[in-house]
Amino acid sequence: MEVKRSTEMDSPPTKVHVDEHTTVEIPETAHQISRDSWFQVGFVLTTGINSAYVLGYSGTIMVPLGWVAGVTGLIAATAISLYANSLIAKLHELGGKRHIRYRDLAGHIYGRKAYSLTWALQYVNLFMINTGFIILAGQGLKAVYVLFRDDHVLKLPYCIAIAGVVCAMFAIGIPHLSALRVWLGFSTFFSLVYIVIAFALSLKDGLEAPSREYSIPGSKTSRIFTTIGAAANLVFAFNTGMLPEIQATVRQPVVENMLKALYFQFTAGVLPMYAVTFMGYWAYGSSTSTYLLNSVQGPVWVKTMANVAAFLQTVIALHIFASPMYEYLDTRYDRSKGSALSFHNLSFRIMVRGGYLTINTLVAAALPFLGDFMSLTGAISTFPLTFILANHMYLVAKKNKLSSSQKLWHWVNVCFFGFMSVAAAVAALRLIIVDSRTYNLFADI
Repeated sequence: MEVKRSTEMDSPPTKVHVDEHTTVEIPETAHQISRDSWFQVGFVLTTGINSAYVLGYSGTIMVPLGWVAGVTGLIAATAISLYANSLIAKLHELGGKRHIRYRDLAGHIYGRKAYSLTWALQYVNLFMINTGFIILAGQGLKAVYVLFRDDHVLKLPYCIAIAGVVCAMFAIGIPHLSALRVWLGFSTFFSLVYIVIAFALSLKDGLEAPSREYSIPGSKTSRIFTTIGAAANLVFAFNTGMLPEIQATVRQPVVENMLKALYFQFTAGVLPMYAVTFMGYWAYGSSTSTYLLNSVQGPVWVKTMANVAAFLQTVIALHIFASPMYEYLDTRYDRSKGSALSFHNLSFRIMVRGGYLTINTLVAAALPFLGDFMSLTGAISTFPLTFILANHMYLVAKKNKLSSSQKLWHWVNVCFFGFMSVAAAVAALRLIIVDSRTYNLFADI
């Protein structure tokens, strides 16, 4: 195979000889590509799906939907998300080019305007996901503090600020996505700690508690909006919005290996999330907190361990979702030369990544409404990136190879998820407006 490297859209490629059979063009990047096994990439995906966000799904998905719609919705979202992500993965080498960025793939299929629009959508998606991660990390820190001192001195905005500093320090020390390696092992361990503890304590509380109320709370009107918002949370739970960037790290053959990683994510990877989500709702019913560890009862040291694990795992998971922005900045300003730990590159990461996460942290502290962020992110970016674009790009790229029924299927998906995106955005904005009236900026909630 002969591999050509080019810049994001227009620069001439350079050639790197791999073997004698195929030529694939690869855009220039300051980060490493084609280094990781499908198993490592599978763990990257699983780290995202079992991040500390899972501690919120009992309250943000199951409470608004109830048992029947909640269970059915999670299973359906799993299947639909696997299908949509598989479509994107199969387009990775479309046209003899390796599309290592989502915007590169959209630009190749649609042109320059789509390239810019996709980058804007992806930036908003990842910015809001990272803002939510910092809120989660802050909640974990505050939960630890409250276990020992409930004097309201250390408020949530302070905890969010501390979390932002720690996330920035980690981002500065880890130059690119492939460099996570051993940290993925730590991430998996931390995920198991808080998931097992949350599951076990919820089971204990559920067995000891009287019967719970599982009715969907709120008025008829509010239930409509919260149900639509929960549907956005369903797709948010399973999708990264950066699949081509993750696929860029996998070794050849990139399509087969990425599909293996996706099958791992959507089979073994979803089981811990299912377990803690369903157990939390079973134990506490419609009173389940949007941060499950605030609902559980148990020894202080056990709850402390769970919250600390959630905080540490969040720091690692955020780095994954911030990596497309880091890659863009590192490539644009040519940070591929020299050691990643050289003074020049290290000072660049301190300024640029530190500045980016400072803005994230400020937004997180000002608007710490986690469930609302999940709903809005799912509505305005996850739906378009993962479902609308995936189906339409596949339709355009493979139009000469698809039957009429297959084309109709993809158009049905585009229209349905387009409608869901608009409806979910309206519902999420309404929730943010309502919460903003209830709480002040930099609220201690």
